Amino acid sequence: MKYIGDSHFDALLTDPVSPCGQIIALHFSIPSVFFLRLVPCALEVRAAQGPDPPSYVPRMFSENTDHMTFSQRVRNFLIALSESFICNIAYSQFEELASEILQKPMTMTELLSHGSVWLRRIDFVFEYPMPVMPNMVFIGGIHCGEKKKPLPQVSGCIQGWVGWCLKQSGIVEVFLAHGRG
Repeated sequence: MKYIGDSHFDALLTDPVSPCGQIIALHFSIPSVFFLRLVPCALEVRAAQGPDPPSYVPRMFSENTDHMTFSQRVRNFLIALSESFICNIAYSQFEELASEILQKPMTMTELLSHGSVWLRRIDFVFEYPMPVMPNMVFIGGIHCGEKKKPLPQVSGCIQGWVGWCLKQSGIVEVFLAHGRG
């Protein structure tokens, strides 16, 4: 943690599914860039304050389309309710960790709402119509097999990934797998 604080990074690239990177970014006041396909429970939509009415937007794994009958809309609504309950349980430890480190109560939605840029690995053409907030950028197709020229190396840049956080006896350990760029 001392190394991160002393390095004065310009931004932190992280996946919001595991919010340890975002907790670190907020702790050190570093802008965060999220790199994701989607976040469970539509947390990315709520965090960006986008509309997500369950009567119109199909939920993940519901097998509904954007044209739903009344019974499908009710089922979609019930799935949205269950997602909220499940995600509250799944992310409660991260909320506690964030509250402890940042010294104020934090929810997952509030934690993710501080993301500066959301790099979404989806192609807008293949997804259901959805509102897009100004800080969301679609970068679909980056997983294609065609190789491009590598980016030029920048001196002093660390290409890394915040792996996970462990809370042991009140101490947060952050494991970074990185290599100098």
